[in-house]
Amino acid sequence: MRPGREPWHGTTVLAVVKDGRAAMGGDGQVTMAQQTIIKQSARKVRRLLQGRVLAGFAGAAADGLTLLERFEAKLEAHSGSLPRAAAELARDWRTDRVLRRLDALLLVADTAHLLVLSGNGEIVEPDDGVAAIGSGGPVALAAARALLRNTTMEPARIVEEALTIAAGIDIYTNDRIVVDQLEEVGSKP
Repeated sequence: MRPGREPWHGTTVLAVVKDGRAAMGGDGQVTMAQQTIIKQSARKVRRLLQGRVLAGFAGAAADGLTLLERFEAKLEAHSGSLPRAAAELARDWRTDRVLRRLDALLLVADTAHLLVLSGNGEIVEPDDGVAAIGSGGPVALAAARALLRNTTMEPARIVEEALTIAAGIDIYTNDRIVVDQLEEVGSKP
């Protein structure tokens, strides 16, 4: 956190990409100064590029929304190529004086890719199609991996259950969960 900023906590965003489907969800809690819940129904996951890409953010809301706008512009400029748009945004985020100051992480997915983007220029594509960001991210990630390995649940259900588990453990995560899912054209519902 940068000096002079109020510490905001309370984001958990999780995504699963499996069998031509991508699901992403987030809780709704926003906490200020580690002690006050100021919002319980924040929407941290959005659809981009006419609904073909899911994106979520953790960190400062205004910064996250700014990055989502920039990312969508990169998607449009690169014909919807998620990896290419991510590389371009990460480069700009790392080198641009204004963007460098933005305090957020992005989680982006389509039916074939799942990426975590940071302001350090890092782009991480998880090996197992599961990624999480935010304060409850490690708990949600562990729960999702266990569900993915030991059940036949669909991605959206895995995301919902894992976020529910995180809400029961992480004090900055609540159970007001919103999950969105994309399906590859021609995949079975």
